[in-house]
Amino acid sequence: MSGRLRAGLLGCALLAACAAPPAPPAPPAPPVAAAAPQEFTLVATGDVLIHQGGSLTAGAAGGGGYDFSGVLAPVAPLLQAADLAICHLETPVAGPDGPFRGYPSFAVQPQIVDALAGAGYDVCSTASNHSLDDGFDGLVRTLDALDAAGVAHTGTRRSADEPPTVVDAGGVRVGHVAVTFSLNGVAPPAGREWAVDTFDAPDVSATLRAAARARAAGAEVVVASVHCCSEYDPDPSPVQVEAVRALLVSPDVDLVLGHHAHVVQPFERVDGEWAAYGLGNHVAQHSTRGFATEDSVIARFTFTRGADGGFAVTRAEAVPLHIDLGADAVRVVPADAATRARVGEVLGRRGAVADGLEVVGG
Repeated sequence: MSGRLRAGLLGCALLAACAAPPAPPAPPAPPVAAAAPQEFTLVATGDVLIHQGGSLTAGAAGGGGYDFSGVLAPVAPLLQAADLAICHLETPVAGPDGPFRGYPSFAVQPQIVDALAGAGYDVCSTASNHSLDDGFDGLVRTLDALDAAGVAHTGTRRSADEPPTVVDAGGVRVGHVAVTFSLNGVAPPAGREWAVDTFDAPDVSATLRAAARARAAGAEVVVASVHCCSEYDPDPSPVQVEAVRALLVSPDVDLVLGHHAHVVQPFERVDGEWAAYGLGNHVAQHSTRGFATEDSVIARFTFTRGADGGFAVTRAEAVPLHIDLGADAVRVVPADAATRARVGEVLGRRGAVADGLEVVGG
């Protein structure tokens, strides 16, 4: 081959290389899935009852309408530090201008809902013996107020087909069911027997069905709030214990929270799961009952994902509180040393401290 031919062929090859289209870009890397949350912390508190005629409402009025935010301000940081904060709103709310009623048939200031939302609560149980104190209208009004404040709710409903309550806790889906043993003799409206979740203690079969529905709706953890049984007794009744144990043996319930006693009751670990039989009063003014009704507790549970993908409590804590009944105002405050010791003794009566419950100061 002549030199001229070889040069021509080489030139053609070079030109072809120069004219070749660039290689296509590499396809984008597939998105990296966010790691599933491995842990979350839940806090829960006791009964919220706005008694009338004392410093609780007088101090909250402040001359310019009701504002209960100061009542909860001392403990709000403890609530807001958790991934999920649960309250128990025991009574229905009235309209903004009342009329307001206290014991025995409540219709309370709706501003308490704004205070609960501002303090950091994410969801409230509303099934109690006072759920129908202001009729079905009061029940609806209460749920509407919670919705407006951005607080989820469970235990009462406006329609028969409301879906299970499942909320987010740091990326983990948590179901919440609630039930009460009594409506103080008030019958649900005809045709609306579903308005309040009730049970004939210790039969918790309906509550277990509700927990299964929450699980089917995507809940990875299910919490049951139980409003039962005897008031002003620091020890749970046999019926109460039986109901709690029946819930905890179910694979659909992971934690039980108790209300109604108005005093602190023990915590207990049952086959690796926890129950708080009674969290005491959180906001109330049972001034004639003595110091026991002014003791309270924040239950704090840390859930961790296990090797099987499910969640279990890996740390159980109780933060004793006290309702400070001042002459001009009421505040919920962290307990002093004497109150912490008194509450701690009750909390440990069923072996909770020996089983790992930590009674802490904050």
